[in-house]
Formats: sequence, C-alpha cells, structure tokens
Amino acid sequence: MELGLERNKVKLVPYDKDWKKEFEKIKEIIHNSTGIENDKIEHIGSTAIKNIMAKPLIDILVGVENISCIEPDLIKKLKQIGFYKLKVERQNEIVFAKFTDDTFNKKTHFIHLVNYDGEIWRNLIFFRDYLNYDESSREAYENIKKKFVEIQSVGIEEYTDSKEEFVKYIFSKRT
Repeated sequence: MELGLERNKVKLVPYDKDWKKEFEKIKEIIHNSTGIENDKIEHIGSTAIKNIMAKPLIDILVGVENISCIEPDLIKKLKQIGFYKLKVERQNEIVFAKFTDDTFNKKTHFIHLVNYDGEIWRNLIFFRDYLNYDESSREAYENIKKKFVEIQSVGIEEYTDSKEEFVKYIFSKRT
C-alpha cells in the first residue's frame, strides 16, 4: 500500500484492504497520544468505502466536545504524532495533515476535527455508511470521481466541487 498525494494533485487508485489496517494503526496512536475516546475517532472518506477507487489518503474524523474551545495542548499532541494544522478555513472544522517528510509536499493522512455527534460528524458518518450499503450510489460516486481525473490531474478544489452536488444529495437522505 502506497499512501500520499502531492499538493493540489488528484489521483485515484484501486481500493486497498490495507487502508482499514492503516486507519486502525493511526486511530490507536491518536487515542494513546491525546486520550480521545476510540468511539470519537472514525475512518471516513473514500478509503473507508469498500471497493471504490480513492485518492491514496486516509481521512480520519475526530470528534471533540466543542470545536470552538480547543485546548492548545491537543494541537500540540497532534503535532507530536506528525499531524500539522492546515490553514484550511472551514466552519466548525479544523483540518490537520500528516506528510511523508519535512518538505510538507506530500500528504498521507488528514484529520477532520469536528464537534462529536454534530451536523458535520453525522453527515460524514452517514455518507460513508450509505455508500457502503448502497452499491448504485457507490458506483455513481466513483464515476463522478473517475470522470474528473480523466480530464485533469490537478485542482483539488475543482475535484471537491465536482462531487459537491452528489455529496449534498446523499446528505439529504439522512433523516
């Protein structure tokens, strides 16, 4: 299993069952380093969806009680295990990345720090579970992703935008 994607690159690779093992390893490291409970650390993103092509990056959802009151010690502990806070601006979410080396060019993992059981948490878990359950939705999502990379291999924001309508459609199915 090879993980990592250079800045602003978009590449899809076939599903790899070792992605789950990598997540479990990192989950244990996060738990042991920060004390965050195991049920507040989830594998999300396409590497958590069975049999779907994905960017070779492990997305990790970490839930906290109040995203607007993060202790500086938590950020320090995440940095000690190799996760650096990104300058990404998202409402009610703080994004961290792990890199292959100190050039900070190739990311291998993301942490999405959000309110535990808040709207973002519930949407992201629902999306993962829904696509794992519904094969036709999984195939439709994969086709959107493949169509983008057939046209271009750079532009992570454009890639994300190309999937947004579908993602919101799946979110709308959550009751």
